[in-house]
Amino acid sequence: MPLDAAFESPQAKRRYVRALFATIADRYDLITRVLSYGQDARWKRRLVQMAAVTPGERALDLACGTGDIAIALAARGARTLGLDITYRMLELGRLRVHDASSGQGLGRDNARAMTYLCGDMTSLPFAPATFDLVTTGYGLRNVPDLDQALDEIARVLKPRGRLLSLDFNRPENAVVRAAYLAYLTVVGSTLGWLLHRDPDTYRYIPASIRRYPGARGVADKMSARGFSNVRIVPLLFGLMTLHLADRSS
Repeated sequence: MPLDAAFESPQAKRRYVRALFATIADRYDLITRVLSYGQDARWKRRLVQMAAVTPGERALDLACGTGDIAIALAARGARTLGLDITYRMLELGRLRVHDASSGQGLGRDNARAMTYLCGDMTSLPFAPATFDLVTTGYGLRNVPDLDQALDEIARVLKPRGRLLSLDFNRPENAVVRAAYLAYLTVVGSTLGWLLHRDPDTYRYIPASIRRYPGARGVADKMSARGFSNVRIVPLLFGLMTLHLADRSS
């Protein structure tokens, strides 16, 4: 499917994203490090720290990828479920859990409390008010229907449960936005050609940012869809964003 066609409808975006992440799964961690200037791990550590996990809480990490955030939550004692639409991502995540539980990062009891599930974050297979905490890294920008995803997150969170999301921002300043998207387009095209012989592979990222409502727009949607105390934490001079919100009681 051509890149421009991916944004013609929610169904088209869903198909494109499924195919894209199946293609890039084995190089996903490398790409996130390159495009975040090596800061991705630090931002995720900050998200987990701000999540303020209490041991025994139930946590859901959406668009979990290979499990960076999910494993960190489990290491802090949360009973964690990582969900992703890409089965290969989950295979790699299970290998990381095994490696972490064999070393110092994740105790065996915490590893046993971790689960991975293949699924769609716009249609979550859980009962209402199941989780104390929902997290996602680069998830909200990639969903085919952002409002539907937020409705589902609100549904499965317990009253006063917490939502934390890390993602690219869409800068409000037109000059900054143009320069940022140009940089991502050039770097993404180069990486796509070198790694996959397809420059569109990582041009999807700036293309998705162009259509993303940005930090304030996402915060407004959260406030309108069952969340309170919505906060925006800018990262990398505002080019990235952490959102924090509570499920309204």
